[in-house]
Amino acid sequence: MPLYEYLCEEGCGQFEAWKSIAERDQRVACPHCDQAARRIFSPPRVLSSSLRLKQENPEPILVRRTEPPMAPQLTSRSGRPWMVMH
Repeated sequence: MPLYEYLCEEGCGQFEAWKSIAERDQRVACPHCDQAARRIFSPPRVLSSSLRLKQENPEPILVRRTEPPMAPQLTSRSGRPWMVMH
């Protein structure tokens, strides 16, 4: 069964519900106020093999370098410079 997103028309916000494809366009009751909610478009999510769903508001991870980046080093190639080496 696919997971669909719905929007409460009374202002409670978005929520998700598992529905069969045949029932996808039927109105669903909001879990907060029991009023009718309509389905909204949401891009498909790719689930991993363990069926983990998206995390709500994930915290960004700050990564800092401990050393300065190294300068690129020039290397000389033997052979003809106009030939592509394989």
